Amino acid sequence: MRLEKCWFCSSTVYPGHGIQFVRNDAKIYDKLLLQIFRFCRSKCHKNFKMKRNPRKVKWTKAYRRVHGKDMTQDSTFEFERKRNRPERYDRNLAENVLKAIPKIEKIRVTREERHHKNRMKGKKRKIQKEATRELEQGISLVKAPLALQKDPSLTLPQKIKVSVSQQQSEDNNAMEE
Repeated sequence: MRLEKCWFCSSTVYPGHGIQFVRNDAKIYDKLLLQIFRFCRSKCHKNFKMKRNPRKVKWTKAYRRVHGKDMTQDSTFEFERKRNRPERYDRNLAENVLKAIPKIEKIRVTREERHHKNRMKGKKRKIQKEATRELEQGISLVKAPLALQKDPSLTLPQKIKVSVSQQQSEDNNAMEE
């Protein structure tokens, strides 16, 4: 079973799925050069026909790589590429590969977590800066604690007592009927 990659979004195209687009360019005299583009779904095919650049479309893997959202260089990706190549069957090699796959997956997960942690490092500072900016703009809305101690009328009362007279309750009953 051969798994192809989508030309536009780089996701896997399984056999019997997706769209193939063949462009033939007659650049070398009489020989035709055939370019085969494989797409995972019509969304990718339409974006390709609209001549959109995958590096500028936010949902593609190319965009994520260019903008530092995904890991680009990692040695664990090489093992996945090697696994897809057909090789002559060797029992010992197959056994070693099956033992190595969970270890490689564990390494990949830890590296992805580290990458995500490094990416989110500046996020905390950014949130703090936004909060301080908002506080500076609305400082007039915040009252000083000393002012509250001097004049307790600025604070809201803890318990509000409401007394209802008998006349008001009779009016409410009359309205309900």
